[in-house]
Amino acid sequence: MPTLYSLVHDRLHAARLHVAPTTLSRPTRGCVGLGLCRLPWGLLMRILLVRHGQSLANIDPRVYSTVADHAIPLTQRGMAQATAAGEQLAAHYGRLAQAGEERPHVRMWVSPYLRARQSADAIQRAAGDWITDRREHVLLVEQQFGLFDGIPDDELAIHHPEAYAHYQKCRKFKGKFWARMPLGESRFDVAARVHQAFGTFQRDRVNHGISDLVVVCHGVTLRAFVMMWCHLSPEWFETESNPGNGAIRLIEGSIDRGYIFDGFKD
Repeated sequence: MPTLYSLVHDRLHAARLHVAPTTLSRPTRGCVGLGLCRLPWGLLMRILLVRHGQSLANIDPRVYSTVADHAIPLTQRGMAQATAAGEQLAAHYGRLAQAGEERPHVRMWVSPYLRARQSADAIQRAAGDWITDRREHVLLVEQQFGLFDGIPDDELAIHHPEAYAHYQKCRKFKGKFWARMPLGESRFDVAARVHQAFGTFQRDRVNHGISDLVVVCHGVTLRAFVMMWCHLSPEWFETESNPGNGAIRLIEGSIDRGYIFDGFKD
């Protein structure tokens, strides 16, 4: 008869390896308090990260001077790009179904910024009932630019000379990842913030058996997500290009599979 301790140890070990513990003994009734009885141990987390479609600021940065970042909408082209991403998601899940995989519960998590919400709307319309449900998470928002928000790059030294000098010093030593915007965030801050959301996504799996997620967010946020989930380095982040609008990146377990759809760079 296995002990409760041995059951917990074996199942946690199996979870770290992302394998189904088919040879492990079933947990006893005493495991309920630890949440082991309802944990779908054999499920592998599969996450599809999607960058929003083209926003108005992507084609005209001057918009930042008159519209708050969270309120910047998509362009018509951005709506079409998000629709294309939704079609790609539908095709992806369709291929899995053709390969014999059981239809999964797919939960969509969305940044509450307007351009991400509008992208999610278009993705859902295009993907149809492949997306089971949708929720928002505030920790998926874009990097906060603080006092630099809305100021053209060539004017930053004029408006905020000391803060800009510190920012440039960090960048000079290949430290753009660490350079914090005044009253805003560095990319390190974004990575730390995104990591705080992982407990929510793990609870989807542990408590509800939902292991397929679609996350609609932003370029820096998407890269920070991959970095933290897959245990990659700040140097990796610095060399990783920003994704195209509507790009889709796949993570399986803790493995980055790269982009299954490159999106649009123009």
